[in-house]
Amino acid sequence: MIRMIMDKTIEKIRQSIFENIPLEARITKIEFEGPLIVIYTTRPEVLFTEDGSGAIKRIVKTIKKRIVIRTDPEARKSEEEAKRIIEELVPPEAGVTNIYFDREKGEVEIEAKQPGYVIGKDGSLLNMIFLRTHWKVRVLRSPPLVSRTVSEVRQIYRSRTVERKRFLRETGLSIHRSPIFKQGRVRIVALGGFGEVGRSTILVQTSESNVLLDAGIKPSNVADEYPFLDILDLDLENLNAVVLTHAHLDHLGFVPFLYKYGYRGPIYTTEPTAYLMKLLLEDYIEVNKKEGKPLPFSKKDIVEALVRTITLKYDEVTDIAPDIRLTLHNAGHVIGSSMVHLHIGNGLCNVVYTGDFKFGRTRLLDPATYKFPRVEVLIMESTYGGREDVMPPREETEKMFLEVVKKTIARGGKVLIPVLAVGRAQEILLVLVDAIRRGLLPEIPIFVEGMISEATAIHTAFPEYLSHTVRNQIYYEENPFVADFIEVVKGQNKRMEIAELDSAVILATSGMLTGGPVMDYLRLLAPDERNSIIFVSYQVEGTLGRRILQGLREIPFTSPNGRVEIIKMKMEVHRIEGFSGHSDRRQLLRYAERITPRPQRIVLCHGEKRKISELATLITKKLNIRVVELNNTEALAARL
Repeated sequence: MIRMIMDKTIEKIRQSIFENIPLEARITKIEFEGPLIVIYTTRPEVLFTEDGSGAIKRIVKTIKKRIVIRTDPEARKSEEEAKRIIEELVPPEAGVTNIYFDREKGEVEIEAKQPGYVIGKDGSLLNMIFLRTHWKVRVLRSPPLVSRTVSEVRQIYRSRTVERKRFLRETGLSIHRSPIFKQGRVRIVALGGFGEVGRSTILVQTSESNVLLDAGIKPSNVADEYPFLDILDLDLENLNAVVLTHAHLDHLGFVPFLYKYGYRGPIYTTEPTAYLMKLLLEDYIEVNKKEGKPLPFSKKDIVEALVRTITLKYDEVTDIAPDIRLTLHNAGHVIGSSMVHLHIGNGLCNVVYTGDFKFGRTRLLDPATYKFPRVEVLIMESTYGGREDVMPPREETEKMFLEVVKKTIARGGKVLIPVLAVGRAQEILLVLVDAIRRGLLPEIPIFVEGMISEATAIHTAFPEYLSHTVRNQIYYEENPFVADFIEVVKGQNKRMEIAELDSAVILATSGMLTGGPVMDYLRLLAPDERNSIIFVSYQVEGTLGRRILQGLREIPFTSPNGRVEIIKMKMEVHRIEGFSGHSDRRQLLRYAERITPRPQRIVLCHGEKRKISELATLITKKLNIRVVELNNTEALAARL
């Protein structure tokens, strides 16, 4: 409280609120919870009047902060009475599965199969519930597919509300305080993912703040797996925020290490990414256990990260430091994937970091955003930046893919598709389900491993992040992810049964053959020339998938008793890259050309050195924009 009174900016915000809010609203307290400013009142209905709502708009315009109205605990209805009112107002069609009251925040969470029935037209029912119960309503979707991850993440938040609120208050005071230093310095430090694919990590430093963009590991089993945080003279306590673009290990696999070694600040990302983060990181631990490797972090470290995760919607402008505002935009790569826009200082510098992105429509997602308020520096991925990285049109890609599947099935073989559990698996499922429903393929069984099923369930919990077509299918038509011919594999014994079937399609992780259940299927299916393996994901240099594409046909496997056996690979090998969630060379160039406004500099990352160099030459020649090629551990002064 002393710190709040002493800080000029915080005191100015409080004063502005008290001066504008009508006295009859009876404000009892103002709290700073992360990026939000929360106003507690005993008469919230006053703020729903014309004068009250006008006052809120004036405050937001003046202080340029996000405001939330909550009711003072003394004015709320009892939980029993509030629940009765909710059950009375919400129609049965909503399919309410759970009602949970968060006393700390004064929120009631309503889980429903059809959230639209809880929200009402233009939020009318939400407002009615709030005014009659004085509990702030948060609506959650019950996923059509049962998801252990969704249930566990929600339970973590519910069981740690006191701790989370304390964390949010501390973060809020740090964000909204007055700047200490004069604006002027902006530095971008390459800590991983430059001249390589993997361990993407970027530090953006200002005179006032330190913000980490992604914190990944390398997906291949190599010695240099982690980002170069050790080169910095930076105490983790001085890190203001971590912003995660999406849920792949090469962008968030290092996050639990941060909490293991002392970081206690916030993570900013989208809601689907937060849920998928738990799934992927716990799977990473299990894979290390099975391979007899030392555990890099514990499940406790993952929970610590989740408790301190603040989720944001696309296009929501949010303060994350005294001199930095963050906005996340759709990246079109995987569900919840984001482009990061940082507005630094009072217009001092604007940085856009694409993360991984797709500048083209897919079945699963809409294309990446390319319009921003301001951009001085664009940090852009370059995975497919090489001269040869021109992908066929999407229609041609799907046709080639279905032809391989159809031919393999016709000769009594099985199709093995190594996939990333998040993104590529769901994209391929949509193609297969659509082909079967249109009669382009026979109704063959499609087997998916448990982790893919969990990731798919999370997709169905957040259809608002999916393409318009898939969203409508989930809301109003036949949900493609719950087709009768899709079967989740439970247990290793089932894998042997599947290998003996006449025909089937198998989607299994990992997408680069670096471990996981796909290795069992590869061992079982590789000797039979009737079978096919189709690579639909990028294969990083050094991975088994890359070596097979380069011609390796004798594959070493370690048996349960520790003996190494060599399996001769006779199955057909196919590479179909048009499904990539990354932009190809033409899309990368088009993005650099179309991004609005035009950046002064482009920094290329997330690509092999040769491909980055070739893309840099192309952009410089075609667009006459200065392109910067950083190596890991190097820095760029974006502003001095």
